[in-house]
Amino acid sequence: MLFPHGHATHPQWRLAAELVLAQLRAQMARPDYARAPTLGLLYITDHYAAHARDILDHLGAELPGVTDWAGTVGVGVCASGAEYIDEPALSVMLCALPLEQYRVFSGVAPLAGGLGFTPHTALVHADAQTPDAAELIAEMAQRTATGYLFGGLAASRGPVVQFASSRDGNAPGQGAAGGVFSGGLSGVAFGAGVALVSRVTQGCQPVAPEHEVTVADGNVLLALDGEPALDVMLRDLRISLDKPREALAVVRQTLVGLADPGEQGVRRTGHFGADVLVRHIIGVDPGRRGVAVAERPAAGQRATFCQRSATAARADLVRVCAEIREELEPEEVSVATAALLAAPHELSAPHPARRIAGAVYVSCAGRGGPHFGAPGAELQTIRHALGDVPLTGFFAGGEIARHHLYGYTGVLTVFTGEAVDS
Repeated sequence: MLFPHGHATHPQWRLAAELVLAQLRAQMARPDYARAPTLGLLYITDHYAAHARDILDHLGAELPGVTDWAGTVGVGVCASGAEYIDEPALSVMLCALPLEQYRVFSGVAPLAGGLGFTPHTALVHADAQTPDAAELIAEMAQRTATGYLFGGLAASRGPVVQFASSRDGNAPGQGAAGGVFSGGLSGVAFGAGVALVSRVTQGCQPVAPEHEVTVADGNVLLALDGEPALDVMLRDLRISLDKPREALAVVRQTLVGLADPGEQGVRRTGHFGADVLVRHIIGVDPGRRGVAVAERPAAGQRATFCQRSATAARADLVRVCAEIREELEPEEVSVATAALLAAPHELSAPHPARRIAGAVYVSCAGRGGPHFGAPGAELQTIRHALGDVPLTGFFAGGEIARHHLYGYTGVLTVFTGEAVDS
C-alpha cells in the first residue's frame, strides 16, 4: 500500500492545510493507498513557523486516526516532483506502519529501547543551535542497532520548531508543549520490521586521486602523501599562484572530500562513497604551504579535491536513485515479476515491481532548483528515476546520514513494502 501524501502552498496556512487534507482523503479512498495510517510526517516552510502549534492541532483533529506526528521546519519543503522554496507551504505523508515497529522521540521523551522495542534506524530532526549537535547525532546513532540515521537540521529565518507528538500522550516534563519543540533532537525510531533503503548524494565529482593526510593542524591540511598540501592542490587543479586571479576562481569552485581510515572514499566508478564528508576550502596558508578547510582533518584520513556543478549534481542524484532501484529488484524473480520489470511503464507512476511505499528526501538549503539548473529540477529528477512515489521532506541547514552531519548533500530514504512475487 502506498502512503497517502499531500502538499500545497498558500499565504494562509489553514487554506494550505485544507488543500493537503483533500489530497490525503482522496488517496485514502483509493484501493492502492493505505486507508488507516497512524504516523504523520509533517514539514513546513519557515513562513508558517509561528503557526506550528495551530497547524499540528488542526491536522491532528482532522485526522484522528493518525496518532503520531514528527517533522520540522525548513526554508523549503519537498514533495513528489515539486519543491517549495522561500514560499509558505507544507508537505505531509501518512505512513502505515505497525504500531509496535516505531517510536516518536524528543528531548523530553528520549529514544530508548526496552519494553519490546529495539530501535534499528531513526529519522532525526535537530536544531543547529543545539550545543555539540554533531556529537549528539553520533551518540544517537549508537542507540540504534544498525547505527543508521537519516534526516537533517531544521532551517528557519524565524522560530526553529520540531514536531514530535506521540499516541502515548505528553511525556513527564513535556507540559504544554503539545508536540511542538525547539532545540535538541527529535524524530522517529524504527524497528527491524520497517524496511528502509537510504542513499546519500554528494552532488560533486572528484577531480583528482585520493591522498592520505599525513600532517594536519586544526583545520589546516599541511601535508598530503608527505608533500605540502598547497603544492598538491595546485598540481591537482592545474593552477598556479603566478596567476592568482585565475587560481582563485578555480579554488572557489573546489571542495575537499574527507574519508576516515577504513571507510569508503572514492569508488571504482569514480564517485564518492557514502562515508565521505565534503567540506569547503576556506583559505590557504602560503607560509606553511597549507590548505584550510571547514573541518578538522586528522592524519590518516584520505582527502580528495572535488568540484560541484549542475551536471555533477544531476548525475549523482540519478546514480543513487539507480542504486535504490537495483536494491529493490530481487535477484531471482518469477516470470510475472520479470514481465512487469520488462514491460513499458509510465514514468509518472510507481513501478509495480519495486515495492516503494513512500520516500523521505532531505536536501541542503543551498541546493534545490538553482543548483540543478531549473526550478523543481531536483525533485523532478527523483520522480523520473523512481516514478511518482509518495514523497515528503525538507530543505535543511545540514543533512544527517548514518552518524555523520553533512552539508550540500541530499539524503534519499525509501520505505519498502512486500515484493510483488518472491
